[in-house]
Amino acid sequence: MKLAISGKGGVGKTTLSALLAQAYADLGRDVLAVDADPSPCLAGALGFPEDKLEKLEPIAEMDQLIEERTGAKPGTSGGFFTLNPRVDDIPERFSVTHRGVRLLESGSVDFGGSGCICPEGAMLKTLFTHLLFRKDDVLILDMYAGVEHLGRATVDFVDAMIIVVEPTRRSLGTAKQIKKLAQDIGLDRLWLVGNKVRNEDESDFLNAESPGIPVLGFLPADLGVQEADRLGIPVYDHVPSLKDSAEKMAEILVSEIGDKA
Repeated sequence: MKLAISGKGGVGKTTLSALLAQAYADLGRDVLAVDADPSPCLAGALGFPEDKLEKLEPIAEMDQLIEERTGAKPGTSGGFFTLNPRVDDIPERFSVTHRGVRLLESGSVDFGGSGCICPEGAMLKTLFTHLLFRKDDVLILDMYAGVEHLGRATVDFVDAMIIVVEPTRRSLGTAKQIKKLAQDIGLDRLWLVGNKVRNEDESDFLNAESPGIPVLGFLPADLGVQEADRLGIPVYDHVPSLKDSAEKMAEILVSEIGDKA
């Protein structure tokens, strides 16, 4: 299963990514969690210790590796480079593992224009499109905020996209944008997850106002999320209600797409 977690900034994409990654790891799945945000924080949400974080470097910033594999220097335009560079050894060489979750930081690419193709972009695209996954493997891609990645069609390889929203019309407006762009690139297996939901009225609101996207579940509002961040421990361990919700969502995803991925 290859899952992309998307949504507007600050809605809780990283929180959900960390919860699902740990839930699948605890089920015995081989999990590769990828932080695609230019300001990565998935490692902290997963509780990775400092000594492992020191070994992480975003793939998009590895200029020597990108030039070696694509034949072109990152940041250049024009000329020729390999569109399908070798990537099979990257997760093993450049990831770190903690509690059954393998973590990789992809970094982001600053595209010069909507039609731009660049060596670093080719590297990242190939990495997630052509990695071989066994039946029980799970890829969780924590996307950067907004809809830019969909405009570039950089996640059309995933089996499903989960759009995280808050119980507000503005958040649902972004979800509607994401849905349209996702469908434009042929990605129509989408789910909505409501985060920071305080009561039944807010869950009813999201069910009623969802822009035609099935609701996968809800994460309750809990001050323990901020407390976990201050303490430097995983939300998965610190807030039982979120852990329970994430485990239910993980089971639904397996039943819905696990055998079809």
